[in-house]
Amino acid sequence: MRTATVERITKETQIKLSLNIDGSGKYDVKNPVGFFEHLLQSFCKHGMFDLSGEIQGDLYVDQHHLIEDTGIVLGLLFSKALGNCAGIFRSGFFIYPMDESLLQASVDFGGRGFLVCNSQLSNVPLVSVSPQGVSSSFQTDCFEDFWQGFVSNAKCNLHLDTIRGRSDHHKMEGLFKAAARAIRNAVEIDERRNGEVPSTKGVIGEN
Repeated sequence: MRTATVERITKETQIKLSLNIDGSGKYDVKNPVGFFEHLLQSFCKHGMFDLSGEIQGDLYVDQHHLIEDTGIVLGLLFSKALGNCAGIFRSGFFIYPMDESLLQASVDFGGRGFLVCNSQLSNVPLVSVSPQGVSSSFQTDCFEDFWQGFVSNAKCNLHLDTIRGRSDHHKMEGLFKAAARAIRNAVEIDERRNGEVPSTKGVIGEN
């Protein structure tokens, strides 16, 4: 199976995660940000990826460092687990409907990191209250930072587009689900390729 573990420790964040690309959608990560956990759970469930570990960061500053660095680590995990990308489909595309919102993701693991994010978010933080009465929030302006960290380290092109929608919750969750399905399509093994690298150059990541 294609697996990887990455530990990244800085003065701002402490992150250690393990990924199994050929998993069953299991999510077991200690995550201090409720809605961010919901997004990562959705990503794993719809991509059929197993993700485990723990993420910590300087939330007394804000959520930016933790969310962006988690994207960096997730990108490194995919890069490490895929290796030279031999035998995979390489590209994927998915449109995900979520109530009033319609979301689209396109990805290519071609060795170059580039993000186009047309999420159309309001950048107003989402606020929720736990059953215990504890208030928490999610900084929506960190959404794009997460995916920028991911593409730069997974070395893939990723286009995320909100075709239409009203709710920031639905837009973000739907884009995570669309991205998961597109990435799942891209990283699955293409039996017809017979283990060859999916590039006319013979290698992935060379200019």
